[in-house]
Amino acid sequence: MNSLERPNTPAPQRASVVVVGAGPAGLTVGNILRRAGVDCVVLETETREFIEQRPRAGVIEEWVVRALEQRGLAGNLLRKAQRHTACEFRFDGRQHRFSYGELTGRHHFVYPQHLLVTDLVREYTDVRDGDIRFGVRDVQVHDVDTDRPSVSYTCPQSGQRQVVHCEFVAGCDGARGVTRRALPPEQFRVARHDYGIGWLSLLAEAPPSSDCVLFGIHEDGFAGQMPRSPEVTRYYLQCPPGDDPANWPHERVWAELRRRLAAKGAPELVEGRLIEKRMLDMHDYVVEPMASGRLFLAGDAAHLVAPIAAKGMNLALHDAFLLGDALVAHLMRDAGSDRFGTGRAGRDRPDGDGGLEGYSEACLRRVWDYQEFSQWLSEVYHGQAAGEPYRTGTTIARLRRLFTSPLAAAAFAEQYLGTAERY
Repeated sequence: MNSLERPNTPAPQRASVVVVGAGPAGLTVGNILRRAGVDCVVLETETREFIEQRPRAGVIEEWVVRALEQRGLAGNLLRKAQRHTACEFRFDGRQHRFSYGELTGRHHFVYPQHLLVTDLVREYTDVRDGDIRFGVRDVQVHDVDTDRPSVSYTCPQSGQRQVVHCEFVAGCDGARGVTRRALPPEQFRVARHDYGIGWLSLLAEAPPSSDCVLFGIHEDGFAGQMPRSPEVTRYYLQCPPGDDPANWPHERVWAELRRRLAAKGAPELVEGRLIEKRMLDMHDYVVEPMASGRLFLAGDAAHLVAPIAAKGMNLALHDAFLLGDALVAHLMRDAGSDRFGTGRAGRDRPDGDGGLEGYSEACLRRVWDYQEFSQWLSEVYHGQAAGEPYRTGTTIARLRRLFTSPLAAAAFAEQYLGTAERY
């Protein structure tokens, strides 16, 4: 455990909670705390401009949006987001539309993550008068196994070490952050799964060719289209793990996309400038438990789910709802009251029994369910490209069942939308 001794700081500061990381999870926790009048500090290593422009996920499940709305955090999203009620699988040279909206009455929202981050930063700083410090360096977490934890960092303006003493630390700093490393290694485990495949992640200045998400199941590899806006589209191409984006020039990218997403009667893809090319090695991990002492992890600091099922941001926000509400309940010593408007009385709580003691268990139930669905969907996406006749046969069988069995369709829709009665 990293203990803080004789910090070289002008004046130690205090806050009830220090949130490390200003992504969707950290900013949501911060906003929930500020709405209840809890003093907190958010620390972020990047600049505000960087996090507000960084392109990331965009598919948000409806229950997540309703939970944001209940906490006063969905105004712009509800006004501007697209609503998706169907997805489309393309295999055997044909289009197979899956209208989950007609089946369930539910839908997805498409709202790029950087726009949500922009909304959350503005709400936290400008509306709720929250303290956020950008560009900090060398963040360290101290003494989380005691009742006097603290977080230290180097101030980018003065170059001096600063220390914030607190009651709790929320670790929302992602897969490469420092908070997970502050967990005692003998008290937690990391379960990891590698898919053995890569995805080339592309962002194109081009309109989508369809009004919904496309999943291309092809013997040469998976291809996906995820609309982001009328002018910008996210594409994915399966490739060998560790491949170099430089191996995928403009012409090759569009040729592969056209081939793998081809289907009888489908409109042609509209080409556009590729403004982002990143290589993703598909893997998952889960940290158990997600808490130690006064440190609680949320989002990618605690678990990563490959973008196969578009679940990552939804899981991060689920963590944030549970953690923010539990911290408010504990700090206000009023767990049965809803007078702070945080929803902790139970009617809008996403999962679990609430409270800091049950936080990790409540989060992990949904985490593991989403991990299992991602693994199942990966076999659908990638099985035909494995070059094994057996896997090709079982992949096509799964897809056909999806479109011939009402029970299979209902089960898929529940997992795709994250609407199980209880996790």
